[in-house]
Amino acid sequence: MMQSKSRLLWACRRGMLELDVLLQPFVQEHYEQLSETDQSLFQRLLECDDPDLFNWFMGHRQCPDPQLDRMVHVILSHNQPAA
Repeated sequence: MMQSKSRLLWACRRGMLELDVLLQPFVQEHYEQLSETDQSLFQRLLECDDPDLFNWFMGHRQCPDPQLDRMVHVILSHNQPAA
């Protein structure tokens, strides 16, 4: 199910600055270029609890779901500053 960009941006407002600064820019700049499969995967990722997301994005723990873990790394790779 394709969600509107505004609904996704709202879902990215997590109440944790560390998550907000990763997720919101990703939706604004990269989400539309993802395949439908990856868009669905991203939406699934947003259903996870904030503490889990925080631990996965900060590298404290690895996501146990290989597909979601790949999406975490996709988001992180788009968040790297240009060298």
